[in-house]
Order: sequence, then C-alpha cells, then structure tokens
Amino acid sequence: MKHTKVTLLAAAIAGAAAVSTTQVQADEFIEALTGGEAYGDFRLRYETVDQDNTLKDGKALTLRSRLGYKTGDYYGFSGLLEFEDSRSIAGIDDYNDTVGNGADYSVIADPEVTEVDQAFIQYKMEGLTAKLGRQVIAYDNQRFVGHVGWRQDRQTFNAFSADYMPVEGLSLKYAYINKRNRIFAEEKDLRSKDHLLNASYVTPLGKLTGYAYLLELDDDTENGLDTYGMRLSGSADVSDLKLLYTGEFATQEYELGSDKYDANFYFVEGGVAIFGITTKVGYEVLGSDDGNYGFSTPLATAHKFNGWADQFLGTPEEGLKDLYASVGGKLFGGKWSVTYHDFSADDDSSGIEDLGKEIDLVYSKKFGKHYNAGVKYATYTAGDDTEMVDTDKFWLWVGLSF
Repeated sequence: MKHTKVTLLAAAIAGAAAVSTTQVQADEFIEALTGGEAYGDFRLRYETVDQDNTLKDGKALTLRSRLGYKTGDYYGFSGLLEFEDSRSIAGIDDYNDTVGNGADYSVIADPEVTEVDQAFIQYKMEGLTAKLGRQVIAYDNQRFVGHVGWRQDRQTFNAFSADYMPVEGLSLKYAYINKRNRIFAEEKDLRSKDHLLNASYVTPLGKLTGYAYLLELDDDTENGLDTYGMRLSGSADVSDLKLLYTGEFATQEYELGSDKYDANFYFVEGGVAIFGITTKVGYEVLGSDDGNYGFSTPLATAHKFNGWADQFLGTPEEGLKDLYASVGGKLFGGKWSVTYHDFSADDDSSGIEDLGKEIDLVYSKKFGKHYNAGVKYATYTAGDDTEMVDTDKFWLWVGLSF
C-alpha cells in the first residue's frame, strides 16, 4: 500500500509538472502573438505622363497604404501579416491603369486594389531564415529578382524561401515560387514553378555572386526561362578617393513550345566617390538572338534600370545596349542625382540601331524619423524605332512610415 501511495504521488507530481510546462508554453505562445510589432507605410504620389502620340496625357494622384503586424518569436517561429491598399485621391485619375480603365490615356501602372501584400510564417535560428507564404523576395541589386517597390502595388511572391549563412561572408539563398503577385492588382498575377538559387561570398576584391534562376509559367504550355550568371561588386579606397566597380555576365535560354532562343547579358560599371559626390559610368547589354528575342528579366525591379521613363521594361527583340553616366550627392540634407542614357540595339539587322536617349533627375529627403518626400523627372527622346515616342514623366511624393 505504501508503495502504491508513493507511485500515485509521483504520478501526480509528474502530471502537475506536465500541466505546468504546457501552461508555460501556452503563455509563451500567447505572448509571442500579442507581443509583436505593428507597422505602417503610406505614400501619396502625383504622377504625370506626356507622350508624343495620340494618347491623352496621364495624370494620377494615388495613395498607397500598407499596414502590417509581425509577431514575437516563439522557439524560432514568427509570423507576419500585411495589407496593402492603393486608391486614387481627389478625383485625379486620368490614366490607363493597365487593367481596363482609361485606355485612351498614357499608362500609369497603379491600379486601385486592396489585397494581402505579405502573409508568411518564418523560422529563424543559427544562421538560417526560412519563410513560407506570400513574401517579398529581392536578390542583389534587384536586376533579376525584386519587389518593384516604386509602383504603388509592389510585387510579392507566394513562395518557400531559405537564406543560410553557414560561415561569415558566405550566403546561400533558395526560393521556390508558385505564384507571382505582380504590380497590376490581381488580374495579371501569374502561376509559376520558379526555382531561384543565389550564392555569394565576400572576397578581398568584393562580393562575388553566382546565381541560377529557372523560371516556368504554370499555364499548360511547354516553356522555360533559365538564366545563369556571375557578379562581382566592390570598392577600394585610394587616398581621398573611393573607387567603385561592378562586373556581371549572364547567359539565358528561353523555350516556348518548339521555339528556342539564347541571349547573353553583360554589365560593367565604374565610379569614383570624393567629397560627397559620386560619379559613375556604366554599360549594360541585354543581348539579342539574331533580332528574334531580347534577354528577359520578368521578376526584376525593372524601373531601376534603363531609364525611369520605363520605355524598356521589356527588352525589344533587337536587344538593348545602355551606355550611361550619372552624378549624385547630398544637398540640404537630402540626396540628388542626374543620369544620362544613350540606348542602342544589340542587333541592328532590322535597320533599327538608335533606340533613343534619356535624362533622369531626382531629389529626395527624409524629415525626422517618420517622414520623407521627393521629386523626380525623366525625359526620353525616341530613336529609330517608330513604335517608340518622346516621353516625359514627372513625380512628386510625400511619405510616412512607422
């Protein structure tokens, strides 16, 4: 009997301990859910587009509102939920929003939309960060994979992604994407079977990156867009000068049914920074396959490259060469830059060689911890391609984030 009492007492103690442990874990889980952080980001922007064609000038005043909540950590797990809304303001909405409204106006790709921008579960521990769900994915300078954050409805992906840093200086990234949530509301989102691989290592000469982006649309067709490349970007201090340099090469194979194309990508940029002024000269080539296909970057933040007038968001079949020079610095607590582009065809067999020229200007400034504002202008002058027209674009914006 005495032995039975001891056994029962031990079982009761063990049960109480289990209940206590379960209660502690439950409390920790609730604390992780409720002890997170709310955040917001708002941008009010006025944009105009003036083109030398029959389209009416585009004008838009839009407000992008983004609200989110990130939970606390629970044994390495956390979650994030974020909503995004884009609205026309004050009736200033004379523009083609790309989803059926304003077809007789120039395009401003900011349709009205309310949607879940991000919603994912994250696991983070010992150099590994893994995410499952709708998320932002941006690699390197976003030339191949980015969020297109310049537009009001930014690009996100339904994906599994993993970033791993096994040792200092070495970064390994992988993502599988089954839906591309593009910048055109939900009407033009695309189902996909994309594999992204990106590995980088910090060397004495700079950051060396190798990548393979294997893209496929899930639309019941035989298709594939495979890109393999390498990139080196770094800097060196020489007396009062800072020398900047970047070089990159990629090769691409595109398959659509029985049609197959190949094209290459080249990029080189050099710069000098001194006394707060940075000057750069660069040359980028998105190659052509004999004038039938131009090197493609469908997941890129394309607005960052080849001119802010957005004349080359898609590479023309004759390919694109972009020779540019820029200068920028700080002024009155803000940042400014001026960039000049000279565009030409990679393959001029069609008789098209000069693809135009462009000048881009921008000034932006932060005010305190939460506010920002900016003004931006792009003017493009068309070349030989009769489908291209002179285009002027202007932006003025203010922002608030917390």
